[in-house]
Amino acid sequence: MSTLIERPTAGPSNAAKPSLLSRLKPNLETLPTLAAVVIFVGMIIYGEIAYGRIVQANTISNLLINNAYLIILAVGLTFVILTGGVDLSVGAVIAISSLVGVMLANAGWNPAVVVVLMIAIGSAFGVASGILVQYFNVQPFIATLAMMFLARGLASMLSTTPERLADDSAIRSLSTEWKVIDGPKTNDLITTPNVLIAVLVVAVAFFVLHRTRLGRTVYAIGGSESSALLMGLPVVRTKLTVYVISGTLAGLAAVVYTSKLGIAQNITGVGWELDAIAAVIIGGTLLTGGAGFVLGSVVGALVLGLMNVLITRDGSIPPEATTIITGGILLVFVLLQRLVVSRRRKT
Repeated sequence: MSTLIERPTAGPSNAAKPSLLSRLKPNLETLPTLAAVVIFVGMIIYGEIAYGRIVQANTISNLLINNAYLIILAVGLTFVILTGGVDLSVGAVIAISSLVGVMLANAGWNPAVVVVLMIAIGSAFGVASGILVQYFNVQPFIATLAMMFLARGLASMLSTTPERLADDSAIRSLSTEWKVIDGPKTNDLITTPNVLIAVLVVAVAFFVLHRTRLGRTVYAIGGSESSALLMGLPVVRTKLTVYVISGTLAGLAAVVYTSKLGIAQNITGVGWELDAIAAVIIGGTLLTGGAGFVLGSVVGALVLGLMNVLITRDGSIPPEATTIITGGILLVFVLLQRLVVSRRRKT
């Protein structure tokens, strides 16, 4: 019996090596991701022609620095959405994690311990969401919505006024700017530890999704959970794990955001879960699960970030238009995904 169980699991494992290369080739599954790349490049070209000073080092630096937390959130949501789920709690988790972190840091706690606790809070909410989804059969939308209200309520109980992190706190050092290339005038290529953290998260997530059994199981569950169960894959453990990953990365995003702004409040992160989901969808991950790329989610986050830059440069477009434009782009990609899904069913 053990042999029969192991053979199906070995199948996808052996097929995983060529599958990564095949996924990177143009096909139906990569079409949304390629569209996101085209839109991103098109936005860069348009911005350079219309406003100038877009294709330069300091613009790239600011784009990465300002959106490091969103990239981390999008990576976590990618794992969840690949299984066909969703996590609406990440924005509220950032609020409670950042508030707890700032208050403990100001109370004299060791900064390293504070950072660990902030991440652990996110993990705890991820565990709770995973348990509700997997063991109590609660729909992911409802389970994570409940966690969102819980986290937001706890944050409001802690404080309804902004809490400011001390300027000399070691946590603020994560936003220290490092000059990589000394360009002419202010055109310097700059990075921060927060950006490096985001890059590391993306690299680890890419490796996990494409080079480990956990990653193959995530894709298998999104493709067909019943088939994954028949193949003997650890479906229960994997579905719980993806919500833990999402919550943990939300806690890490709270660290990154708090170190940069130095302020935490109960309304922090309102709507950020929708921005992260939008980044994942724009990046080409199917809402139905089973297809998508973590690198695509990074592109999606950068598309949203660059859109804000272009709107700011224009000056005549009201900030409220950002939501409308995001909704329009999202609608296009949802329709594109519907096309992909329908074509996959026919084949």
